[in-house]
Amino acid sequence: MIRQSLKFRKTVTIVFVLSLLIIIFLILRQDKINKTINDRPHQRVENGFQDIAYRDFNHMPKRNDYNQQNLKDMESNNKVVDNSKQELQEAKARIELLEKKLAILEGRIPQKYPEVKYLGYKERKRILVTGGAGFVGSHLVDVLMTQGHEVIVVDNFFTGRKRNVEHWFGHRNFEMIHHDIVNPLYIEADEIYHLASPASPPHYMQNPVKTIKTNTLGTINMLGLARRVGAKILIASTSEVYGDPMVHPQPESYWGHVNPIGPRACYDEGKRVAETLAYSYAKQEKVSVRVARIFNTYGPRMHASDGRVVSNFIMQAIQNLTITVYGNGKQTRSFCYVSDLVDGLLALMASSYTLPVNLGNPVEHTIEEFALIIKNLVPGCRSTVATGAAVEDDPQRRRPDITVAETQLNWAPKVSLQDGLQRTIDYFKEELSRTTFYNNQTYMDVKVKSPH
Repeated sequence: MIRQSLKFRKTVTIVFVLSLLIIIFLILRQDKINKTINDRPHQRVENGFQDIAYRDFNHMPKRNDYNQQNLKDMESNNKVVDNSKQELQEAKARIELLEKKLAILEGRIPQKYPEVKYLGYKERKRILVTGGAGFVGSHLVDVLMTQGHEVIVVDNFFTGRKRNVEHWFGHRNFEMIHHDIVNPLYIEADEIYHLASPASPPHYMQNPVKTIKTNTLGTINMLGLARRVGAKILIASTSEVYGDPMVHPQPESYWGHVNPIGPRACYDEGKRVAETLAYSYAKQEKVSVRVARIFNTYGPRMHASDGRVVSNFIMQAIQNLTITVYGNGKQTRSFCYVSDLVDGLLALMASSYTLPVNLGNPVEHTIEEFALIIKNLVPGCRSTVATGAAVEDDPQRRRPDITVAETQLNWAPKVSLQDGLQRTIDYFKEELSRTTFYNNQTYMDVKVKSPH
């Protein structure tokens, strides 16, 4: 990767030098044309006087002929000037295009890395993160990298994006593998965070069969890898395993109320099977498993068009569009900021607790209230709140009981809804204003240092 970075820098330098040479050539050419135009009339007058000295006045050209010749010369000069102007405009357009390409190339060259703690070989772990280029996975990768571990990201980029982790490209502790975990993977790892799966309704409903395969075959492959190499594995489950709950708030002991043939079943039932697989491997193959039931999470690096409540409302409010609430707006949700969730995942992996654990924020809001909160946080927002048709199988109440996380992991969310939403709004504003790639848009609250 370091050699690739050097090649990129050489390419940037060569393109920049060529651009300068083109500009200098065009300037010199324009000066030469202007000088030719200015010199021609004087030359014509001097030649006229020499002809008078050596020729008879009877042989001098007529005045009309002389004027016609002047007109022809002027037209010719005008054509030269027009052509040179056109060439100059084309050159400027090419230079602008080159500048844009240079900006893109510079954006792909990692100039600095976030500060990374040094760990000795006994403390440093080799950690695999499936779905590591996604929303939650990329934030988890940031923390693991800054802690000094070796991190391998595996992603098929269905919903993940390279730019979520591009600030680590070339780092000695970082490795990226473009791979679909539906197919077996053979690598070495001490710990596995299995986060790979589309999580927003539009994404997992887009290809329901693929969603089921990712959560079943993909989970089997990761559990098989954990068994072969003796790694501890954390399965990222979801609050969707509770379906449209009849118990509120939802404790881990609640079995759920799920429609097995509804539009959300590919994700709900896929995650329920993933949990079953995890504990089957734990009992039969003695695999060390952890299961996190993740509730609604938000923060920077969310997809702007993933169809979730937070991203929908913020994008509509920023653009002064109508904020659409599906249903009557009385359904409730609890929103956890992404950094709090990552802390919970790390605490669960480090603990000895093996049963499922709810990770989410227990502060509950109706969707209608949430829409008004976001509208008030966006300066100058002129959006109105309107209701739309209810979504099929949409849970009416959702709030985690986090007693187990508090007692077993000593974990609880810290970031308030106001602070978390403000950071997310700032992120989406910058996303809307983006025109080129550059590496400082990573939304990490860490220091940076020179490349290794």
